[in-house]
Amino acid sequence: MLKPKRPLRRVACIGEVMIELIAGSGSSATLGVAGDTFNTAVYLARQLRGDAASVSYVTALGADPYSDRILAAMHSHGLDTDLVERRDGKMPGLYAIETDETGERSFYYWRSAAAVRSLFQKPCQITLNSLDQFDLVFLTGISLAILPQHIRTEIIDWSDDFHKKGGTLVYDSNYRARLWESTSVARQVNDAMWTRADIALPSVDDEMSLFGDASPADVLNRLKATGVTRGALKRGAEGPVDLSSGNTPNGLANVAKVVDSTAAGDSFNAGYIAAIVQGSGDLDAARAGHNLASQVIQHPGAIIPDAA
Repeated sequence: MLKPKRPLRRVACIGEVMIELIAGSGSSATLGVAGDTFNTAVYLARQLRGDAASVSYVTALGADPYSDRILAAMHSHGLDTDLVERRDGKMPGLYAIETDETGERSFYYWRSAAAVRSLFQKPCQITLNSLDQFDLVFLTGISLAILPQHIRTEIIDWSDDFHKKGGTLVYDSNYRARLWESTSVARQVNDAMWTRADIALPSVDDEMSLFGDASPADVLNRLKATGVTRGALKRGAEGPVDLSSGNTPNGLANVAKVVDSTAAGDSFNAGYIAAIVQGSGDLDAARAGHNLASQVIQHPGAIIPDAA
């Protein structure tokens, strides 16, 4: 286990949070608030409850009632919202979930004009330099895919400086093909992020889909060649592979029935990052991530009830 260059007391998650519709029976639906890095932030705040560490969410919202609802949800989950940009004339994205009998979900999005697509762009109060105050920053391929190329480039450049200052960068490719303008651009951006990530949290299916790897072993070899040395390769029920040792941790929870796989990877990321913040080793962190995700997928929706 490599120790971070400085204590991990201030954590930031960057990305998109949306209004979530979960289809019910007939014409009914449940309204929620979710998004990949937001889900991670919520579970991370729960895992770190009582610790000295704080969790901030970085995004852009509109000035409408649904953005107000999202901001209220952030506060209810204990997230710091000082770096939430508000944009006049904009609104948050919306997505709907349909879940089949095996717990696999299908997503339907309305997000092309979402406020978050203006994040870090003028006129803005929240700049990339605002992130320098954090010890650990987490973002995903979705966080990057929804932004224009010049902002992606600025984020990559910023991450180099952040690393030099002792910050810890955590990245998950979370590949969604339709968000990217082309496969080649997605590969270039993700390669750049894997090269820079202090902790990598890829999913095997995403990596095979994006890069065309023939097997999980090929994914591991490619990531190693890219310079990835630490993190976990998520493999669902098979359990994660620790990227430092190549081992799968013991003590992994089994799930008899998956109710909804929404946020499985997001909650894994939260469990892993929380364990690292709390000083655990990498194998213990991978176990914590897997076991938290195992709880989440036994409930419907991205954010399950808080047991505390």
